[in-house]
Amino acid sequence: MSTPLPSEAELRRMAAREPLDMLMARAAAVRDEGFGALVTYSRKVFIPLTRLCRDVCSYCTFARPPRPGENCYLTPDDVLAIARAGEAAGCREALFTLGDKPELRYRAAREELARLGHASTIDYLAAMCRLVLAETSLFPHANPGVMTAADIAALRDVSISQGLMLEGTADSLTARGGPHFGSPDKMPAARLETIRLAGEARVPFTSGILIGLGETRAERIDALLALRGLHRQHGHLQEIIVQNFRAKADTRMAFAQEPDRDELLWTIAVARLAFGAEMTIQAPPNLAGSGFGALIAAGINDWGGVSPVTPDHVNPEAPWPALTRLHDETQAHGGILAERLAAHPPYLLDLDRWQAPGLHGRLREAIDTHGLPRVDGWRVGTAMPAPALHLTSARQPRDPRVAEALTALSHGEPPEEAMVTALLAARGEDVGAVCAAADTLRAETAGDTVSFAVNRNINYTNICFHKCAFCAFSKGKTAAELRGPTYDLDLAEVTRRTAEAWARGATEVCMQGGIHPRYTGQTYLDLLAAAKAGAPDIHVHAFSPLEVRHGAASLGVSVPAFLAMLRDAGLGSLPGTAAEILCDDVRDSLCPEKLTAGEWLETIEAAHEAGLRTTATIMYGHIERAEHQARHLLAIRALQARTGGFTEFVPLPFVAMEAPIYLKGRARPGPTFREAVLMHAAARLVLHPLIPNIQASWVKMGEAGVRAVLAAGVNDLGGTLMDESISRAAGAAHGQEWPPNVMERVIRAAGRTPRQRDTLYRAVPAERMAAGRNAAPLAAAEQTPPRRRQHKILEVIERA
Repeated sequence: MSTPLPSEAELRRMAAREPLDMLMARAAAVRDEGFGALVTYSRKVFIPLTRLCRDVCSYCTFARPPRPGENCYLTPDDVLAIARAGEAAGCREALFTLGDKPELRYRAAREELARLGHASTIDYLAAMCRLVLAETSLFPHANPGVMTAADIAALRDVSISQGLMLEGTADSLTARGGPHFGSPDKMPAARLETIRLAGEARVPFTSGILIGLGETRAERIDALLALRGLHRQHGHLQEIIVQNFRAKADTRMAFAQEPDRDELLWTIAVARLAFGAEMTIQAPPNLAGSGFGALIAAGINDWGGVSPVTPDHVNPEAPWPALTRLHDETQAHGGILAERLAAHPPYLLDLDRWQAPGLHGRLREAIDTHGLPRVDGWRVGTAMPAPALHLTSARQPRDPRVAEALTALSHGEPPEEAMVTALLAARGEDVGAVCAAADTLRAETAGDTVSFAVNRNINYTNICFHKCAFCAFSKGKTAAELRGPTYDLDLAEVTRRTAEAWARGATEVCMQGGIHPRYTGQTYLDLLAAAKAGAPDIHVHAFSPLEVRHGAASLGVSVPAFLAMLRDAGLGSLPGTAAEILCDDVRDSLCPEKLTAGEWLETIEAAHEAGLRTTATIMYGHIERAEHQARHLLAIRALQARTGGFTEFVPLPFVAMEAPIYLKGRARPGPTFREAVLMHAAARLVLHPLIPNIQASWVKMGEAGVRAVLAAGVNDLGGTLMDESISRAAGAAHGQEWPPNVMERVIRAAGRTPRQRDTLYRAVPAERMAAGRNAAPLAAAEQTPPRRRQHKILEVIERA
């Protein structure tokens, strides 16, 4: 639980009485609760749409009057040229900064806006944001000054965040002789009203204070508390900037005294304490001078926008630090640097509340599970090269949350949700620390062998009356655009495929299919008998919990009774698929017609009680958040503690390419490579010692991905498959079969020892191993078209 926010009196008392080092230590501890060692920045390009402004601030060099021969506004071509230069340099944010309502002061501005076809500066700004969205991959952030509700609404459709610095609330700032005198848009009441309106409009909003203008420390706290009050009402302030005044030549404040480093550190610490663990506190690195990394110790967790392309037009005397220096300075002060978008993660993980609908698809495409940008091009199931990850680490994690989780788990403490989410969120060198801990545990638990089974997938029908949003395999009447025609295998074809699998060395057939509207429990019994007719000694690993419940309901019997029927008919074990994410708030969107999380767990528990072992799975990287992943892992652990019936845990990264929910822009494009590797490592750590086997899906991870997860806690590569259709239907490109020689090559290349196993992790007879290594090519498979047919299993058995 986060430290509660101090009352106004408590905050003022701490700020007045505590020495700076104590205040900073308190603030840094609060920051660690919310962000750990993570320090973010936005890679931006700065687009100064106009430098005209109706205000006359005493310290500003950005604003200037119209100049003969110069445009008052950047043209659309100018805007696109800057944006494209930023895009080419890897920027993700287009920061539009401009003067406040210049058309109210300058005729030249009004006339130029008219020529451009716009009634106001805000109207033109909205058009330029729309242009950047249409022509580049950048996301706009707009800082146009004081706005009306209509202005904010217009910009909300074309930007992912907006901002307005409060700067201060002291009366002296706008009084005669003050730095804001004669600047109507710097009146605190007007700025606070804009910030309030942004909250009502549900706009992720940036604000903050500018220190060193002549205000007192108490007045800074006044301003921070005013912002805190608005945030308490609307929850929309995504970051609070503490910016230090810099004196500029050729201004009325050219010789004003700048606040020193201690004054900046004090204000940052007070801001952190005022807003608590969940608020992003930012300080611009280019304004802090050398050794700017020291600001981390005062409680910041963000550097703001840093541009590799354009200068800071507001503070041109203070160049941005190079990104390599930003990284080094952050690391030198214990931080882990990571990119973010112009909107912070909480405002991207709840798109329905905080972002305009037209932006949802692009934003989902751009972010990872934690709401930060995808920084590699890897996609699950594709042939894209996997990015390099340093998966060995001898050092203590930088992030205290990761360090605490690893320490607690190493001492045998039961995992809690916060521990699991910390592991899944690891970044930078901490990824290596988590993976190294998982791999050490793997070596202690499973040794250096990596197991695999020779098996065949038989997906007996792709007809399904459920409409799961993620599924590109199942077909219905409206699914003609998806891959392949509908089919419903004839029982004789099931028997033939099983016999062929046995001849090729298989010890298992894995059978699953769609929920065919005409299938009953008897159908599943017939399918089981057909497989056993093809190879009486083969292990049949079949029927997801969804199929089991469907079969039981169709026969009017209980789930335990139907499981007993299947067991007695020769079923060996069940695949733990249809789990997806075991959180009903996710399932309500992902697979609303499917069984609930509780029903899945009940069915699996009933299988275990019937003596049937099962696998456990998770499908991740679509619409869920890290806390959902953590709850899923903990639910699997709790069930295993009760029954001991899981043989292995199999992370299944979401293959997005052909998935309906992704094609509609309603899901992320699968996990990032970092996330996929961490899921395997976290599973090893969280499920220890209850589930000894962590399996990688080679179909989804590919060979490079398999090598990575073998260094992150994995000890099993699943089955050779022979026929793989579900992942390929979703767009995966890693092939249908990894025969034993490929399995062994990949395992040995990772420095490990291959071991062929059966479904229940027992040794395989030499005869089976020899058959698998001398297998003939697969015969052409017949995908029987759907038709009404009688399941006469005795006839099938006789023909076999």
